[in-house]
Amino acid sequence: MKKLIYWCILCFFAVNGSAKIKLPQLISDHMVMQQQEYVRLWGEATPNATVTIQPSWSNDATETQADVNGYWQTEINTPSAGFQTYTLTISDGEPVTLHDILIGEVWFCSGQSNMEMPLNGFWNSPIKEANHTIADAGNHPGIRMATIERKGASTPQRYANGTWKVSNPENAPSFSATAYFYALALQRTLQVPVGIISCAWGGSRVEGWLPKEILQTYEDEDLSKVGNKDKSPEYLQPMIMYNGLLYPCVNYTIKGFLWYQGCSNVGHADTYAERLATMVDHWRTLWNLGEIPFYYVEIAPYNYENNSEGISGALLREAQFKAQKLIPHSAMITTNDLVEPYESDQIHPWNKKEIGDRLAYQALNKTYGYRSIVAESPAYKSMEIKAHEIILTFDHANEGFSPWTGIEGFEISGEDKVFHPAKAVINQSERTITVSSESVSVPVAVRYCFKNFQPGNLRNHRNLAVIPFRTDHWD
Repeated sequence: MKKLIYWCILCFFAVNGSAKIKLPQLISDHMVMQQQEYVRLWGEATPNATVTIQPSWSNDATETQADVNGYWQTEINTPSAGFQTYTLTISDGEPVTLHDILIGEVWFCSGQSNMEMPLNGFWNSPIKEANHTIADAGNHPGIRMATIERKGASTPQRYANGTWKVSNPENAPSFSATAYFYALALQRTLQVPVGIISCAWGGSRVEGWLPKEILQTYEDEDLSKVGNKDKSPEYLQPMIMYNGLLYPCVNYTIKGFLWYQGCSNVGHADTYAERLATMVDHWRTLWNLGEIPFYYVEIAPYNYENNSEGISGALLREAQFKAQKLIPHSAMITTNDLVEPYESDQIHPWNKKEIGDRLAYQALNKTYGYRSIVAESPAYKSMEIKAHEIILTFDHANEGFSPWTGIEGFEISGEDKVFHPAKAVINQSERTITVSSESVSVPVAVRYCFKNFQPGNLRNHRNLAVIPFRTDHWD
């Protein structure tokens, strides 16, 4: 009996005295690590043990010490990007080796269902060129994606589920379409591996991605909804995405953020720009990588409130546009021209490729220095009233506009505030647009695609759409 007790005690200490390295799912085979950076690694080990990290790209190992609970975190230096694969061995006495690691560019992609929407599509809602893109996915093994599993939480979590997957026809159907097309465009120009962390939740509000300490300052937010599906659908609850999905990712070193969200904040345009700016500032503080870029997508035309003539969606788009001035190193892409006429009741437009491309143009121009790639859409600058016409000038339209005729989407109003469809004519030499209507003899204001669902067709010389706008502020 004494021998049995002795061996039980030995086994207890053997099991509890050393613990195999435990890593978050983001630290795994097939991951992409940000190039030429001190990237963070973290996990669990034997309490108080020395943890050694040995990358195959270097002869130098990094050592750190686990705390009394076994938690550890450290940084290692990465080389320049390339398609050579590496291993990474992490040990506290019992090694764990990760394989097929690439060094490249890593982007964190978040928001609601239009970011989450996979190449496979949604319910009766396809992705343009999906079959071709999925069939071609095996030609781009340097693209990897980790999709964070939906799991709301009322307090910040240490871990989240989401492993890295290689681009191939088997994995690609579950990849975020917008993020994948972004990665394709980025890789086409940079010729380096691209890693995407897709962290999105369909229908989520911007408040879902903010922490409790910030939400407590918003009088209109009811935190008793958190975890209570009887009070609110989970996707509309505040802070649960922040706690359950985003917070576990903040140690992963990234290059920047992509954001595609806003539909669930329609009706609250008055607070959206400021709260989005607050969110970005808080995220940047969490990642502690400086003012890394934040590129985001304007919500598309849609029949909000079953009213294509309403402007609740237009007001939210206006708030998104204004947010650029509140968020350093940010930019918005417009999607006004990327919907089909039959998609007025489809909140998931199928053209995600051009959205991914336009996001990539922003990154390539502003983050990676490719100045010859035009990133900015024409934006309303000023107006001049001349007799029965209004002459408009724009930023980012130095090379003029197209189409030359048949421009759609303009309206004009007199002092009665009633808007009428308007004729728009391009002055090619002046790079201006002249707007008029036989129904308005003394005009005072112009709107362009400033409705819930009103796609336009006016673009600049690089086929980037004019951003919807209004010259009045009556609503």
